[in-house]
Amino acid sequence: MILIYRVTITGTRSTEHRPLTEYADLFTRFLSPFAPSAHFYIGGAKGIDSLSLLWLADNTNSGLTIVAPGTVDQQPAEARQAITRARDRITEIVELKAPELNAASYHARNRWMVDHTSMTIGFPCHGRLRSGTWQTLEYTLEQGKPHVVVPI
Repeated sequence: MILIYRVTITGTRSTEHRPLTEYADLFTRFLSPFAPSAHFYIGGAKGIDSLSLLWLADNTNSGLTIVAPGTVDQQPAEARQAITRARDRITEIVELKAPELNAASYHARNRWMVDHTSMTIGFPCHGRLRSGTWQTLEYTLEQGKPHVVVPI
């Protein structure tokens, strides 16, 4: 019997404060241990979402699901480009079709991902204690699911 972990990835959109090589190192340390038996659910936004998508597509054989609060076409250019680049590795794209994109629709997307997965790996921006990433991690905890926090 092969156990497949379904893992939510959540993280900051603000990633400019570190070089890309550091994100690759973090993903190697904190995502690759799960990769051989994981299917990752990733929000279709910029920042950690796009960086982790590209890293997972290039470095693992894991299943990848992209979840957009509205549609992929409504996402920032950086996110659309990452999805296009990794398209042949993406297993599924879920568009939740929120009527408008705002904090509530992104929080609903994050809760949807947590509800459909067995654990969460979060990459919050160091020093920020209020964010969508922290709300997602708190929701994961409320659901009694394991989570890993990797401040960046």
